[in-house]
Amino acid sequence: MIIFKETQRFKQWWIWLIVLVANGSNLFFVYNQIISNTNSTSNNYIGLIVAGITSILLTSLFFIIKLDTVIKDDGIYVRFFPVHIKFKHLQWKNINKCYIRQYSPLKEYGGWGIRVGLFDKGKAFNISGNKGLQIEFKDNKKLLIGTNKPEDLEFTLTQLKSKGVNVINN
Repeated sequence: MIIFKETQRFKQWWIWLIVLVANGSNLFFVYNQIISNTNSTSNNYIGLIVAGITSILLTSLFFIIKLDTVIKDDGIYVRFFPVHIKFKHLQWKNINKCYIRQYSPLKEYGGWGIRVGLFDKGKAFNISGNKGLQIEFKDNKKLLIGTNKPEDLEFTLTQLKSKGVNVINN
């Protein structure tokens, strides 16, 4: 039974501005080179076409990237699509504790995405915001899953605690 579900996508305006300006400029350059340069060899055109296709693919990638988090009775399921096609199942029996915490994406993990933190912070899967579900495993590894629904997630942890799952509520 699903207790909690969240899907996040990149929605920050400044990320889209960077992506669209960079790729738009690249596509404009490619277009200008193909239209204005009639004496180019076919090798130049191939390079320009590859650059144009790469820009389109990178922009498309930002449209399909998503972070899915599902909490069920048997554990936490997380997927950073398209890097993870299938959900990673984090079983309760392997988790020492989990709790909601505020974090600094830039200082602790160097940004958003699939990140590895500095100074024993562990991994992070995050897309936006500065709140997350901190998971500490029995093997001392750590994983932070970003959330835009910290209150809902806190309520879920309270429910799980009443069922005997080892969670810490703030």
